[in-house]
Amino acid sequence: MASLLGYCRAGYEADLANELSARAAQLQCYGYPKFVRGQGYVEFDCYNPADADKLGQRLAVADTVFARQLVVVTSTLDDLPREDRLSPVLQEIIDHDDSAMVNGLLLVEHADTDEGKELAKFCRKFAVVLRQGLRKGNCLTYKEKPQGRGVHVFFTQFDRCLVGYSYPDCRSAYANGIYRLKFPSAAPSRSTLKLEEAILTMLTPAQQQQVFREGGRAVDLGACPGGWTYQLVHRQMYVEAIDNGLIDEKLMASGLVEHFAADGFTYRPQFGRVDLLVCDMIEQPDRVARLMGDWLVNRWAEHAIFNLKLPMKKRYETVTQAMADLTARLQKLDDSFVIRLRHLYHDRDEITVSILRE
Repeated sequence: MASLLGYCRAGYEADLANELSARAAQLQCYGYPKFVRGQGYVEFDCYNPADADKLGQRLAVADTVFARQLVVVTSTLDDLPREDRLSPVLQEIIDHDDSAMVNGLLLVEHADTDEGKELAKFCRKFAVVLRQGLRKGNCLTYKEKPQGRGVHVFFTQFDRCLVGYSYPDCRSAYANGIYRLKFPSAAPSRSTLKLEEAILTMLTPAQQQQVFREGGRAVDLGACPGGWTYQLVHRQMYVEAIDNGLIDEKLMASGLVEHFAADGFTYRPQFGRVDLLVCDMIEQPDRVARLMGDWLVNRWAEHAIFNLKLPMKKRYETVTQAMADLTARLQKLDDSFVIRLRHLYHDRDEITVSILRE
């Protein structure tokens, strides 16, 4: 039975499983998810083997919430011999090669868990010899071609792996589906990485230039101590920072930040509107979604990037409902919007939403 493999943050397997089931049904692909809580990945077995490839071509990682990577699985290899793991893996890839597609990438990966990280060194070494074997067998280009099909080997144990492939327009471009960032020493909190990752991975370069233009105005709700404000100031935007707590002194000294000790739910922009609203307040997700809707519907903000804090259970359902209500309000407007939702690597129990007015 062919399947679709999805990577996720450990503990979010049920949420990814629910999302894959729902998204597959929308594409008229049916099956069932398999996972163990905490393992960091989900397998979605398709009743029709052809549906796994269909999902691989039509379901992009960027259009999902909880998936870090999506791979069409062609085979699962158990009890790999310790003395020669390479031969059976190499043979499986060759047997399922598609002459109509050029294999331009090889990714040997593992789950983002403590158990998975024990495999990291082995995966790196295995990738070297597997890459050589694939190139020798003309199953992989000698130079990496990101526009080609990706060959994936996902180890769950030293003697067990899933073998498959991904399509260039649908996979994540990053190893293990993780976009890693270096913490900027001048930022006042690590929360700054959440907004930076959102900007760099959820917006195209053209959208970044449009939304984060130098001299633009933004509002940061729940700004203290200024992690998200830092990203705006770094891009030379004027910021109205809203929080009853204090904002980092260096940010205030930039001359680009005005601090208002006010309630984020009742605050309104000083000049009637701003280019961008950002929000990382710790509040109920439906309440934050309604507030974001107020700002966008009333055009107090052109665009918005915000986090929705997630409950302990039924996280996918909670997100779906909150965003359905918000989307319904936006659809009544004459404007059109680009909406993306992602559980980013630097997020924890929250998802990041970007809504850009076109």
